[in-house]
Amino acid sequence: MELYTNYGDWHHAITKIGGFDLTTEFCNQRIAALQDENDPSTKSFVQLYGAPYRDQVIQWFQQTLSNL
Repeated sequence: MELYTNYGDWHHAITKIGGFDLTTEFCNQRIAALQDENDPSTKSFVQLYGAPYRDQVIQWFQQTLSNL
C-alpha cells in the first residue's frame, strides 16, 4: 500500500482505484476499526505504516464525513 500525503490522492485511491463508496456508514466503520487498538487489522496497519499515518487516515475519513 502506498502512503498518501494528501487527501485528494488518498480519496482518489479509495474511490477510483479501490472502488469503495465512501458512505457515512463505511466511514464510521473504518474510523471505529482504526481507533480500536485491539482490532487485528488495526494492529497490522500500525505495524506496517505507523500510528501517525493511521491517525492521518482517520482524519481523512472524518473529512469525508464532513463533506457528505
